[in-house]
Amino acid sequence: MADWEERAARARERFDDGATRLPEGADEGQRQLTRMGNAAWAAGLSLLMLGRRAEADDWLVRAAETYRRSWPDAPPGSWGRPIGAMKARLIAGDVDGGRTDARWALDAGASASESPIGRYAGALAELVLGEDAAAAAIVPTLADAESIPAAVTASLGALAAGDAASYVIAISDLVTDFEERDAFLEDVPVADTVLAFQALAAERGIVVELRSAVLPG
Repeated sequence: MADWEERAARARERFDDGATRLPEGADEGQRQLTRMGNAAWAAGLSLLMLGRRAEADDWLVRAAETYRRSWPDAPPGSWGRPIGAMKARLIAGDVDGGRTDARWALDAGASASESPIGRYAGALAELVLGEDAAAAAIVPTLADAESIPAAVTASLGALAAGDAASYVIAISDLVTDFEERDAFLEDVPVADTVLAFQALAAERGIVVELRSAVLPG
């Protein structure tokens, strides 16, 4: 069993420590901000697993804000940052912030990126903005991407199509994918992508009850 109290405490300590030692150099600074964003994300998800929703939401929003701060000096193609920000906002229920981050991703050229991860960011951004037809146009370009689990692509496609039956299958497969993983970002075994997609599904009137050790009770 994960010790969520300990994980939350360690993550908050890492964030606070990073904030006191933020380097002045651009490259070192963006790296430190990314580490801080990851720590805030870990704190938020750990608190969510503890059922402490308000605290969790605060830390997830802090994670999104920190990822955004890291972006101007980030190397080209650092698409994990807008993806992480959008997912954090979705899980926290921060609709306005999520839309702002979605426009950030699209303005940065995510949809037309040569990188599958970039196009994933683009598809996610379009869904956050309610532009489902635009998202649907991107999803087929992710079909053969080794860097994106098939269940992620299937879930995006089902959401873009508003296909509840396909979504149930895809999101269940994605839960299984998370359950079978040996490694997680920041050693926090939580299916964050599932939680973000569930928020998008609910906005489209698709409600699927899921139970798993990698999801809040």
